[in-house]
Amino acid sequence: MGQLRDTMVHDLELAGYVPKTRLIYLNAIRDFAKHFRRSPAEMGGDDVRAWVGRLTKEMGIGPQRIRQHLAALKFLYTKTLWKPENVSFLSWPSDPQRLPVVLSADEIDKLLRALEQPLYRVFFTTVYATGLRLREACLLETRDLDAARGVIHVRHTNAKGKKERFVMLSPRLLVILREYWALTRPPAPWLFASSTGRHLNADMARRALKLAAAKAGVEKKVTPHVLRHSFATHLLEGGTDLRVIQVLLGHGSIKTTTRYARVSTELLGKTTSPLERLKTG
Repeated sequence: MGQLRDTMVHDLELAGYVPKTRLIYLNAIRDFAKHFRRSPAEMGGDDVRAWVGRLTKEMGIGPQRIRQHLAALKFLYTKTLWKPENVSFLSWPSDPQRLPVVLSADEIDKLLRALEQPLYRVFFTTVYATGLRLREACLLETRDLDAARGVIHVRHTNAKGKKERFVMLSPRLLVILREYWALTRPPAPWLFASSTGRHLNADMARRALKLAAAKAGVEKKVTPHVLRHSFATHLLEGGTDLRVIQVLLGHGSIKTTTRYARVSTELLGKTTSPLERLKTG
């Protein structure tokens, strides 16, 4: 298994997978091999089928974790072992269609005010003002701010490699960031840095946001991604085209973006019913 693991690590690196994803895939294959007490190179489609059945019926894990296991198996057998027939039957489980949580503008305001430390208040102001993912915001560098063009360069690394884009840098956010930088002078190259001089720690940021939500009395579940959802929904309610929102969020498909149309109660309330066009009634 040691040689196979090294080969898979090499293949994952060549494919551009980030360290976190590589570790998830390797751990999934380790569990697979440990269950059968054999090397995956010695196993066939029936073994894979049995393992997938155990994952879905006995282990009680969610769709996202199952997808990670399946993706690891597919990579192993198609890229490393060259045995695609062993995983040709795999199909991805889907998540239940849940509406994303969205905060009102008043709740956003209370939440940001409850963040007492300037670092976290400005950080999450930036997340809401740009729709950035948590990791993207943590890795922002001062060079990413383009004040002249009013944009922020997002040098995002996803599971399959680099996917860069630009998001808006509003005049108000620019003023806030300049005041913050003059006050804190974060160590280069980071825009938001931890006390160790490295980029801001995502777990510490999540903890600060959770405490602020409790202090502000926001009853909804608040996460950094909820701020991203709120950004998109508020843009939609303000009349921004869905395809513009798609680009800002970095969605590969417009289908991912359209879910915000389902949660915009303001748009729903403004929509005229066809009943109003009838002359009778």
